[in-house]
Amino acid sequence: MSFTPPGEQPPPSMPPPAPPTPGWWLASDGNWYPPEAAPGVTPAAPSYGPPPVTYGPSSTPYGYTPYQQTRGTNGFAIASMVLGIVWIYWIGSILAVIFGFIAYSQIKERQQGGRGMATAGLILGFIGIGTLVLVILVVALGSSSTVKFSSVGSSIN
Repeated sequence: MSFTPPGEQPPPSMPPPAPPTPGWWLASDGNWYPPEAAPGVTPAAPSYGPPPVTYGPSSTPYGYTPYQQTRGTNGFAIASMVLGIVWIYWIGSILAVIFGFIAYSQIKERQQGGRGMATAGLILGFIGIGTLVLVILVVALGSSSTVKFSSVGSSIN
C-alpha cells in the first residue's frame, strides 16, 4: 500500500484482468479460479465407463503376462508351520510333516499360496522328529549300558 499525501489524488487503480475463459471467477485475493473451484461447489466424482472391448488376438503385449491372483493361502500350510513351531510333545512335529506334504499337493493342484509356510513346517517337523529319535536312542542306550550287580546270595571273602 502506498502513502498518498493530503490534497493529492491517489493513482488510478488498475482494473482487474479479464477472466482467462468464460465461467472463471475472481476471488478476493485477486486471482482467477476455474468454475469447479468455486466455494460451495462439490467436485463431481469422475465417471468411468466400461472397459473398452477388444476383438481379435490378445491385447497384451508380447511376452507380458498379467498378474494372476492366488486363491489364498493353503490352510494345511499354515497348520504345518504352526505345528512345526509348537511341537506339542513331538505329536506336533509328526502332524507338521503330514500337513506339510498335504499342503504341497494342494498348493500345486489349486494354485494357492503358502508354499514357504509348508516348507517351514516340513523342516521344523523333521527337526522335531529327529530330536525325538535322538532322545529315544539316548534313553535306550543309556539305560541298557548300566550294569547292576546283585550282592544277594554271594559272599566274597
